[in-house]
This record gives sequence, C-alpha cells and structure tokens, in this order.
Amino acid sequence: MNVERFLDRYDRQIRLFGVEGQEKIAGSKVFIAGAGGLGSPISVYLAAAGVGEMVIVDDDEVELSNLNRQILHWERDIGRKKAVSAREKLCEMNSDIVVETTVETICEENVSRLVGDADLVIDAMDNFTVRYLLNETAIRKRIPFIHGAISGFYGQATTVIPGESACLRCIFPQAPPPAKFPVVGVTPGIIGLIQATEAIKYITGTGELLAGRLLLWDGLAPTLETMEVARDPRCRDCGGLG
Repeated sequence: MNVERFLDRYDRQIRLFGVEGQEKIAGSKVFIAGAGGLGSPISVYLAAAGVGEMVIVDDDEVELSNLNRQILHWERDIGRKKAVSAREKLCEMNSDIVVETTVETICEENVSRLVGDADLVIDAMDNFTVRYLLNETAIRKRIPFIHGAISGFYGQATTVIPGESACLRCIFPQAPPPAKFPVVGVTPGIIGLIQATEAIKYITGTGELLAGRLLLWDGLAPTLETMEVARDPRCRDCGGLG
C-alpha cells in the first residue's frame, strides 16, 4: 500500500475516523446481495469509502427497465450480467479495492458458501424469500445483517446484530405477498445510502446503529422516522441466541 496515496485519498474520512478507522475500512470484507437498485448506491459509496473487499452476488442481466434506478448499469450494459457490469465500474472507481462478483442465484444450498467469512451482510434484494435466507445465515454465522427495502416513494432499513437486536423475521414474521412494485430511482438511492452509512459506522465503531429500530422513509411527505422493534424470544431464526 502506498501510504501517501492512502492518506491523500481518504483525507476527509481520516479527519472523522482517524488513520486507524480508515485502516479498519480497508481491512473489511462486505457481502452485498444484489447489484440492482439498492446494490448500486451501496456498492458505489462503499467503494468510494475504501472498503477493502466487496463480494457481490447477482444472477440477473441488465434490462432497459432497470436504468431508471440501477445507476451502476448504463445503456451499453443491456444484456450483460449485472455482477460483471458492477465489478467493471467499481474497479474503475477505486483500483485499490478488491471486488469479487459471483453470477449465481442465492438459495438455501449456496447461501452459506457465498456469504463465507464476510464481516457484514447487506441485503439489496427485492424479495423476502432470499432476505430470510440471508437473515438466518447471518445470525448463524454471528455476522451483522443490514436490511433495506423499497417500494415507490417508500423505504425501510434496519441493522441486525445477532443475539442482541431484533432480526428481520422478528420484525416481519410473515413475508408480504410477492409483487412487481413501482420504483422511482431516488428511493433506492436514499435507502441504499442509509445502508452504506450503517456499514461504515459498524466497521469503524462510530455513532449509533439502527439495531432494535426500523427506519421508515416516506418520500412524498417527506418524513423520516424510526420505530423501536423488539426481539421475539420465539423467533425461529434468532430465538435461541443469547
């Protein structure tokens, strides 16, 4: 590592976290499930912040209808795998980081292997089936899990600290019915940046996390509020953790 380059590139962050905090960011490994509407701002800002290694998993291809919100992908990328397109842009943004991308559909058989030894799991998915798998896997591996979801002008986010705070299934015991929901591009931008902020705070030990709270964004009002959420001792995912 070129020390002078490191200090210069992250000068404004070092003023917040110190060199030790920036080194923690550089030494971290973050798993991001999805390279779409939420995954784009999450990965862009974590790359800019200097997260040392990102593992991004997505099996979809870029479509024209994605381009109103999935800012990592451009017109030239239509038909390409999102994971490949994402890696290309992120490596151009920051050549000092490692971006590992996997073209797979996350399922019960591969989720543990894909998450591996990540320090954080970030949910950038659009369905609760995979979200529950990520939640369960993160709890089992004792890895913090950062959830985000959006629809139209509305979004939500929370951070799960296994054994300490409410998990995703505590908050949402039943998944909402699957649907093709509307999206205006700014909403995943806002929620994705909140998720990226939570990741940076956790890695550096700065500020207060959304653990035990669900953040709710209403872009039409506009209002941003949080509500307390409690662990369910009978939760099938986290109920047995102490």
